[in-house]
Amino acid sequence: MSRDGSIRFASEDKLDAQEFRRVLIDSGLATIRPVEDPERLARMLGNANLIVTARREDGELIGVARCITDHCWCCYLSDLAVSSTAKGLGIGRGLVAEVRQRLGPEVAIFLASVPDAAGFYERIGMARMEDTFWLERER
Repeated sequence: MSRDGSIRFASEDKLDAQEFRRVLIDSGLATIRPVEDPERLARMLGNANLIVTARREDGELIGVARCITDHCWCCYLSDLAVSSTAKGLGIGRGLVAEVRQRLGPEVAIFLASVPDAAGFYERIGMARMEDTFWLERER
């Protein structure tokens, strides 16, 4: 729950790609996500095996944590997006906490942060990893 108790966190197996797209755009992640390719967004959702959402009481989607995990050793938190209208309400922190709760203490959670968000991850207790490598996608 958020500070005022009006936000519901849940795991959603079938998140709508248009809702996901809207949150990506509103969060500012649209510049680094394929928001103009609805089929690819749908595949991103379909191939994720843990999607945690944050919704207002009226059902409006305001946050998404899209993960790929084996549920026993590691979890890649691929997308953490919070709508600009919900910034400062603890939604990002709540999404990460909900992912942690659903996975349990045996599973390490890692992500690749945009530079502007690195401080947030450090404030919520995530550590920087030095020996991380990247083979960039071609498109």
